[in-house]
Amino acid sequence: MCVTCGTQFPSSTQVECPICLDDRQFVPTSGQQWTTLKDLQDTHHNEFKACANDKRIFGICTSPKFAIGQRGILICTPQGNILWDCISLLDKETVDRINELGGLKAIAISHPHFYSSMVEWSKAFNDVPVYVHKRDEQWIMNPDKRLTLWEGDSLNLLGGEARVVRCGGHFDGSCVLHWENKLFVGDTIHVVPNRSFVTFMWSYPNMVPLSPAAINHIWRAVKPLRFDEIYGIWDGAEILHGAREIVLKSAQRYIKAEDHDSDPILLETI
Repeated sequence: MCVTCGTQFPSSTQVECPICLDDRQFVPTSGQQWTTLKDLQDTHHNEFKACANDKRIFGICTSPKFAIGQRGILICTPQGNILWDCISLLDKETVDRINELGGLKAIAISHPHFYSSMVEWSKAFNDVPVYVHKRDEQWIMNPDKRLTLWEGDSLNLLGGEARVVRCGGHFDGSCVLHWENKLFVGDTIHVVPNRSFVTFMWSYPNMVPLSPAAINHIWRAVKPLRFDEIYGIWDGAEILHGAREIVLKSAQRYIKAEDHDSDPILLETI
């Protein structure tokens, strides 16, 4: 398991992490480092935090922070529970807690940085399917029959209870998940500290922006969705009112900053 990004590999003989060698991630100056799930279980634990505005949504974070430090999000729907994005640490306490909340019916991953130990999660919950977009297939470091590669622009989960939508941008297959009036965004859309805007990047740690064309594509993908709330990758990275308007005005601000003053998106309103 890569210490920097948290991706699990099938062999202990792995020398390099392709995820971190990619320009969207990084290998630290101290060099490539490895650990194992067993070692992680001995030194870390997971914490569950119910979202204050909706007790059906739980953030799952590893403490102390490991790798990227994202949260997995457990969404308890009437048709069964969905895990949105994975974290590297999985232990008995985490499995027991999720089973107390109803188990898992599906796992959906937004993009390769959060593949982490997704196969272990599936194994722990009766081989529940893990949905990843086929456009990001090359970034799967631990191929397994439990992974379902989907194609196209959207995928219905649990009989249409929720929908995964491909937006591209950060990765070709980068996705968001839409449920009720909520949008779970991974790294496709990034909630900024003041919660009044979002942003979009090709690489967050290396601060490489996306093109205006990519921003337009993301907006066109989410524009048909009705949502008022956004849930990001960090604990507390949430916009709880007016999220759809915020995405549009943020896309417009971004494109203006790129000096594309005649871009048609600047004329759009909600």
